[in-house]
Amino acid sequence: MEMSGTSREPIVSVVDLRLQGLGITLPEPPEPFGTYTEAVQTGNLLFLTGMMPTEGRRAKFVGRAGAELDVEAAHDAARLAALNALAVARQHLGSLDKVTRIVRLGVMVATCGDFRDHPRVADGASDLLQDVFGPEKNPCRLVYGVASLPLGTPVELEIIFEVVKQRSNKPTEDR
Repeated sequence: MEMSGTSREPIVSVVDLRLQGLGITLPEPPEPFGTYTEAVQTGNLLFLTGMMPTEGRRAKFVGRAGAELDVEAAHDAARLAALNALAVARQHLGSLDKVTRIVRLGVMVATCGDFRDHPRVADGASDLLQDVFGPEKNPCRLVYGVASLPLGTPVELEIIFEVVKQRSNKPTEDR
């Protein structure tokens, strides 16, 4: 919980209360698997790197949807990747209450060639985000199949959040 600036009373986070009501505890934010940063904010947009279904430094789900994994397991993998995304966003922003909208959700699904249930897999992430932020913040979504993904995971998410713009501490010049 955050502390208010003028008093020492905690500020109640609406999203944290919603997570608690859903019985969800966010995981520790994943560490990068290479030379990159997990979140970059420019203006009021927060871009997250590809989020995978990992726990610690390993993939919790490995395989392709429709081959080594069924739709339900791939759906669960997408949900875990979304939980990791929320953990990264909260770490970067300090509070998920600063999210004003989810702009875009990209879902890559590693599949066998004849797999057709991409939307059902992607709903693992979409449903979680809707439960946490509400339907009014639903993003546009792009879902597509690929031959393979890093660490052998079945899904990777790309998320862009609209957030409360950070105030600049730099003095402005009068023109």
